Amino acid sequence: MSSKQPVTVIGLGPMGQAMARTFLSKGHPVTVWNRTASRADALVEQGAVRAGSVEKALAAGELVILSLTDYDTMYAVLEPAAHALSGRVLVNLSSDTPEKTRAGARWVAGHGGVQLSGGVTVPPSGIGKPESYTFYSGPRAAFEAHRPTLEALTGTDYRGEDPGLAALFYQIGMVMFWTSMLSYWQAIALADANGLTAADILPHAIETMASMPNFLSFYAQRIDAGEHGGDVDRLAMGMASVEHVLHTNADASVDTALPAAVVDLFRRGMDTGHAADSFSSLVELMKKPAG
Repeated sequence: MSSKQPVTVIGLGPMGQAMARTFLSKGHPVTVWNRTASRADALVEQGAVRAGSVEKALAAGELVILSLTDYDTMYAVLEPAAHALSGRVLVNLSSDTPEKTRAGARWVAGHGGVQLSGGVTVPPSGIGKPESYTFYSGPRAAFEAHRPTLEALTGTDYRGEDPGLAALFYQIGMVMFWTSMLSYWQAIALADANGLTAADILPHAIETMASMPNFLSFYAQRIDAGEHGGDVDRLAMGMASVEHVLHTNADASVDTALPAAVVDLFRRGMDTGHAADSFSSLVELMKKPAG
């Protein structure tokens, strides 16, 4: 008999499979369930128990890891067996908005369970590595009780009792990740149009990205202090630069949707009277819905 806490994993996409394999490798008894039952075959060969239903999966132990696409999928999977949530700690690692995460926590509580929300910051290949981490939020007592087990997957970064906070921090990271990667794709497209490969520009791209932490730290302090003075940079100068970026892409006959969106945002800042301010003033514009 294992002395490690039993764990149920519901949802066996690449992330759920990586989590189940990691728990097994670290000696935890693992029960698994997936709508396509064959996805559990390899895990069963490694020692996992395949539950015949969601209800049986929930009944297997107190700690349940949910790895699904979103919260709508959670309801579709769990509602038929909602009565079995009583007494369970549901660690919901499905991605969604903070508000849907809070609503999901209320729904789980309404059926006698406790939800810990999570935001995994790494791909499946990062599961089981100590340098990886996952945001968690929700009842602290439940988090502390199960932290040793959760740390089998990644490091843990607990953000507070509000169940929406883990989702918020996760989405903040995704805002930066997707937009940054799109800027890299744009650079590759521009390079390609000029006879260069992704490998050709890679050192310059890495150097550019490596300079970003200094900018983040510098502007964070000024933004929190409400300082957008044009003593270091001016929006009008940035406007000229982003137009040059747009025109360079247009001259190369590559897609200009992304640089055009940047130009539009700068122009809106100019139109609202921030030409002589720092381009950090665009933050104030972005805090409100576009008119």
